[in-house]
Amino acid sequence: MNASSKPLILIIEDDQALANLTAEHLELAGMKTQVFYRAANIQRFLESNFANLMLLDVNLPDGSGFSVLEELRKSGYDLPTIFFTGNDSEVQKVRGLETGADDYITKPFSFPELVARINAVLRRAETAKDNRVTPTSNISEQPFEFCGAEVNTQRLEVTFPDGKTEPLGRKEFGIMAYLFANQGTILTRKNLIHAVWGIHADVKSRSLDQYIVKVRDMFARHGIKLDAFRTIHGVGYIYDPTEINKA
Repeated sequence: MNASSKPLILIIEDDQALANLTAEHLELAGMKTQVFYRAANIQRFLESNFANLMLLDVNLPDGSGFSVLEELRKSGYDLPTIFFTGNDSEVQKVRGLETGADDYITKPFSFPELVARINAVLRRAETAKDNRVTPTSNISEQPFEFCGAEVNTQRLEVTFPDGKTEPLGRKEFGIMAYLFANQGTILTRKNLIHAVWGIHADVKSRSLDQYIVKVRDMFARHGIKLDAFRTIHGVGYIYDPTEINKA
């Protein structure tokens, strides 16, 4: 495995000796590590860095691991996570999994077992992304209607009322799918950028606007006005077909 392909594992553990020993074993197993002894600054780190997986202690000096994961999930981070703790109670394990963790390992643990569990979670995470077109949409979804045209999610095509079909780019699909899933709600440009490019993407509003122009032009070629898809000046966009039906 070359250096560029090594997965980055975050280790959040207040026992410094255990955290550093864990990092050593993971690096020997072909991974990169970043160690934190407290919960503070985890989200700030993730705002500018990509990580493949997080090993998260349940009991931290500045907060609960459960709370840390809940806040990350609320902020849109879907980083695969394995809890590790000295508490072997079933209640704790269930709570960890319900919070959104992918696995749970109890101290003391063997490092070969930890490495195996990490690799298993990484494989599942990679498989889960196989059908993903954008961070919030995938090709396994059901077809949906957008402004009178049918969007085929599996073929990435749009079929218009005139019977003609056009291929759909991944970004255009992501925009339409997210608008459809949030119809009736004003979405900021940042909402759409995070949904289509990802929360870590360094994408300007102008790039988003260019793809929206592509969507509008495609529908215009088939004589369809996107009255239900409106720009909210200074804010973002809204897709609200119910307003058109009321007219």
